[in-house]
Amino acid sequence: MPQQHFEFKQFKINQDKCAMKVGTDAVLLGSWVNAQESKSILDIGTGTGIIALMLAQKSGAQIDAIDIDENAFIQASENVSLCKWHERIKVYHQSLQQFEASAGDKKYDLIVSNPPYFIDSSKANAESRTAARHTDLLPFDELLNGVINLLEKKGKFCVILPFKEAELFRDMAEAKRLHIDKILRVKTRTDKTEKRLLMQFKFNPTSFSESSIVIEVDERHSYSDEYKELTKDYYLAF
Repeated sequence: MPQQHFEFKQFKINQDKCAMKVGTDAVLLGSWVNAQESKSILDIGTGTGIIALMLAQKSGAQIDAIDIDENAFIQASENVSLCKWHERIKVYHQSLQQFEASAGDKKYDLIVSNPPYFIDSSKANAESRTAARHTDLLPFDELLNGVINLLEKKGKFCVILPFKEAELFRDMAEAKRLHIDKILRVKTRTDKTEKRLLMQFKFNPTSFSESSIVIEVDERHSYSDEYKELTKDYYLAF
């Protein structure tokens, strides 16, 4: 049974109500994103609120966090209320499509998402877990359209996806003239194939950078120096 809360260096995440628990993907994305100069951030599919809180820790930005799932909204709202940056974070119980329709002229200089990604795999039994993991309620095409409409011209969009889905997503983004300018390739261990891609997109990128990281060196919980360095501002153990 997963633990009911997760302690980080500057905040705590309760996760008893939320279908998707704290995981490596969210920690990777929240650690990797450069938010220091951001003034307005949108977290799409916030879940427990973990990425919103991670970005609040490293920036002075005003952050909007949205989730279509009611339990996730309740959980994220609770976690935000308990953190030291609660005055800068607002949580909305809305789909991206609903949020976009009511946003008016509002734009963000940074948008982040750890989105649903299963397209054709078998679905989880629990309805809320299915919604959190599958693209039925937020297809990649609609995610990209929302990002394009809500992102400032010089803003950036950061996302984490499994390798196969990431390649598809990248092609779809490029077709909509949202171009990749930064990639982090993730392996769980050196002897494994790439598991995840973290990607940063912009409308008009001026450069391109690519790097890689291995999470565990030889065995479970034997973490690499680069993973420790990336996540050291958050994990208690590092």
